Amino acid sequence: MTLDRAPRRRRRTARQLHATSAGVATGLLVTGLLTTPAHAEHGNGTTIAARIGTATRTVGDARFVPGPCPKTADPVPALKGARCGTLTVPENRSRPHGRTITLGVAIVPAATSTPKPDPIVWLAGGPGDDAVGEAGMAVDGGLNRDRDVIFMSQRGTYSAEPALTCPNIDRFNARAVGLVYGAPSTERLHVEATRTCRQQLAGRGADLSAYNDTESAADYADLRVALGIDQWNVFGISYGTHLALIYMRQHPQGIRSVGIDGILPPSTAGSALTWSSARQGFDGLFKACAEQPACNLRYPNLSATFERLVRKLEAHPVTTTVTVPGHPQPVKVVLDGGALVNWLTSATHVAPGVPRSLDELAHGKPQRIAEQWAGGKLSPQAVGRVAHGLSYGIFCSEWVPYESRAEALRGGRAAFPSFPRSVLAQAPQLPFLRQDCHVWNVPAAPRSIRDVTRSDIPTLALSGGFDSQTGAANGPYVARTLSRATVVTVPYEPHVVFATSHCAQEITASFFDNPTAPNTGCLTGLKPPRFETGPGRA
Repeated sequence: MTLDRAPRRRRRTARQLHATSAGVATGLLVTGLLTTPAHAEHGNGTTIAARIGTATRTVGDARFVPGPCPKTADPVPALKGARCGTLTVPENRSRPHGRTITLGVAIVPAATSTPKPDPIVWLAGGPGDDAVGEAGMAVDGGLNRDRDVIFMSQRGTYSAEPALTCPNIDRFNARAVGLVYGAPSTERLHVEATRTCRQQLAGRGADLSAYNDTESAADYADLRVALGIDQWNVFGISYGTHLALIYMRQHPQGIRSVGIDGILPPSTAGSALTWSSARQGFDGLFKACAEQPACNLRYPNLSATFERLVRKLEAHPVTTTVTVPGHPQPVKVVLDGGALVNWLTSATHVAPGVPRSLDELAHGKPQRIAEQWAGGKLSPQAVGRVAHGLSYGIFCSEWVPYESRAEALRGGRAAFPSFPRSVLAQAPQLPFLRQDCHVWNVPAAPRSIRDVTRSDIPTLALSGGFDSQTGAANGPYVARTLSRATVVTVPYEPHVVFATSHCAQEITASFFDNPTAPNTGCLTGLKPPRFETGPGRA
């Protein structure tokens, strides 16, 4: 889902999180026709499918053409040696003679010389992140060990044409760190940024009603056929799990297995779910601190401290200035209750420092939290990369029409009964969403978009015990109607465990090798992080 940028623990892989809506919360191939027979004998006698992505192919209204690799916002070394091209599809399939759009495709080859014939297709997070920019995460996690991995820029994202990015929203996000998070004046500026974005995109001819999960799922179904792939596997992270669950429901043909990590069920997605997820992730972190003697001694009853701070800051916001990398001038930061909730929603990615940061704030030192809150918003990586047109297309057609304001508020109150109403009015990661969708003005998707996914496709449902963005309870929830699902919660890990956990990477690899019986033995003996305790207080 839409995620605030946050610093992360770094292990073998790292992932940067993007702010995707206003105030919310990444080589060349030689082209030519296929010349190898469809099933070629290699020197070792193993028969494998011919290399995908090397032939021009038109199937129905979709056309794949080999060509240069898609542009990326940053260099992606993992794309060296990739086979690339573009998929052209109708922008709106209900208007088959209307405008077409082009989606960038990159196929990272398997590390082995004898790859298995069923590749993996990667569905990025967001909504609004570009899958091609996430190739490094997949390769660092070993996903291409013995299978090709396919990355396609979802419609509207950075390497697609058109790209529905709106830098004006990103610049507003940077300004907003100096504003009271939930104030009416902030709301007006926030919604104005959304309105400007819409006007710009519509002015360029984009059919904003066509940027949604139904069209995107059809894009991936077309890609599989256009690449000549009989069967593939799907791996989605964060919002990509939302798309994966719709894709496997609407186009199950040719899907061998599905891995979903950081699960966002389409049937319940919305503000109430973000509150529930925040509660789960926060409680996981607070419980881990309480069970660690040094942390519990230094920071007793951390949950109560946090909730007290939310109430206090909402009544009396704190203003400070901090120095942010890349900005020579001091940056003004306002911390109120809503800002603190949203900071912690992302800060579970740097869990070892959270207790100390909250304790410092409680003793009049807001700088650590203010630096983190502002740092991601003001990072150059936060500008011009996220497809806000896709984000709002999904939020405003698939989420908001099917969740009332009262339901959203009840979800917040159930999760955090002590929070002031002004904090509960703006769900974590989704401030002013209903107001934004009023100006975005796209029709509601059919109610069936909210159906649960029922399937016997083998599915791995991965979650993190510290995930405050898509709570771990979402795994068992979606598994109720997936008859061949394996549910795994990796303890002490934040949102998208594949990015930070060697164990999650091992489980994922074993799942694609054996989708009905992945090896989860590495879960035994996992230990919590060692929380920072900092200097003692006088």
